[in-house]
Amino acid sequence: MADLTRDDLRAAVAAGHLNEAQASSVLALADARAGHRAAEDEPFELFRGFSEIFVTVGLAILIAGAFGLSLLFGHLIPSAGGPVGATLAFNYAVWVVALWAMAEYFTRRRRMVLPSILLVLTFFWALLPLTIWLLGHVFSLESNPRSVILSVIVLVVAALTGWYRRFRLPFTMVLIALCGFAACFTIFGTPQDVFPSPMRGFDTALDLRNSSLAIGTLIFGIVAFAGGMWFDMRDPHRLGRASASGFWLHLCAAPALVNTIAMTFIQMGPGLGYALLALALALITLMALVIDRRSFLTAAIGYLIFLVSYLTDHSGPDLNWFEISAPVLFFIGIMLTVLGAFWTALRLHVMRILPGFPGKSRLPPYATE
Repeated sequence: MADLTRDDLRAAVAAGHLNEAQASSVLALADARAGHRAAEDEPFELFRGFSEIFVTVGLAILIAGAFGLSLLFGHLIPSAGGPVGATLAFNYAVWVVALWAMAEYFTRRRRMVLPSILLVLTFFWALLPLTIWLLGHVFSLESNPRSVILSVIVLVVAALTGWYRRFRLPFTMVLIALCGFAACFTIFGTPQDVFPSPMRGFDTALDLRNSSLAIGTLIFGIVAFAGGMWFDMRDPHRLGRASASGFWLHLCAAPALVNTIAMTFIQMGPGLGYALLALALALITLMALVIDRRSFLTAAIGYLIFLVSYLTDHSGPDLNWFEISAPVLFFIGIMLTVLGAFWTALRLHVMRILPGFPGKSRLPPYATE
C-alpha cells in the first residue's frame, strides 16, 4: 500500500471525505509517529492545469456574449424605449440566478478553481447594481447617502457569505474584504479623501495623526488579519479551504496595515519617523515568520515599494527616482532573497526562542530536526 502524502489528504478534504480538522489530526499522528513535524511551503493554487484555463476562456466569452444578448433583447440599446432601469435590474437578477446555477456545476461538483473565481467575480458584478437598484426604491440616496451605501454593502456581504457557505470558494474572501474596506471608507472617509486637494494628497489622507480615513484603513487591516488568523488556526497543516481562505484575507490585510503605518511614519519625516518605519517593518517580518505567511510579507513589501515610488514622484524636482527608490529596492531585494532562501530555518529559530503563548500550538508546524 502506497504511503499517503499531504497532497492525498488535501484531495480527500477537497472531495469532502475528510474535513480540515480530521485531516490535520491524521497528519499530526503521522508526524508524531515519525518523530518530527515537517515544515512545508505555503500552498497556493490558482488553477489545476490548462483545462481550467480553457474552460475559463470559454466561460468569459459565453458571459460576454450572453450579456450582449441580454442588452439587445432587453431593449436597453439607446433606440429602444421602456423602463430601462427595471429591465436592467431584471437582467441582473437573471444573471445572479444563472451564475449560481453554473457554480453548482463548476464549483461544487467539478471543483474547478479558476472558472469558479470568474463566476464569483461575475456574480459580484451582477449583484452590486441589482442591490443598488432595489435599495434605490426604498431609500433616498440624496438624503442619507452613507446609510444607502452601507445597506448595499450589508446585502452584498450577506449574499457573498451565502455563496461561500454553499461553494466554499476561498477567493470569495477577497470580495468580502473589499466590501469591508468600502464600509470603512464610507464610515470614516470625507469628501476630501475622495477628491483630495493639492494641499492634501492621498499620503496626508492616510496619516493617523490627522485623518479619520487612516483609522478606518487600520481597522480594516486589523479585522482582515484577524479573519485570516481565524481561518489559519482552523487548518494549521494547510490541507483544506480554511487555510486558502486565510491566504486571501492576509493578502488584503497586509497592504491596508502597511499603507496606514508607513504613511504615518513617513509623514513624520527623517529621524524618528524613518526609525519607527524600520521598526514596524521588522515587526511585520517577525509576525510573518511566526504565522508562516510569505504571502503576507510579500504583499506588505510590494505595497511599500509602491509607496516609495509614489512619494518619490511627488517629492518635487530636487529628488529623482534613483536617489530614493533604487537604494530602497536594493536593500528590500536583499532582505526578501535571504528570507526566501532561509525561511524555514529562520522560522525554526524564531519559534524556538519565543516563549509559549496562547495559540502557538495552533500555528503551522515548524521542523524540530
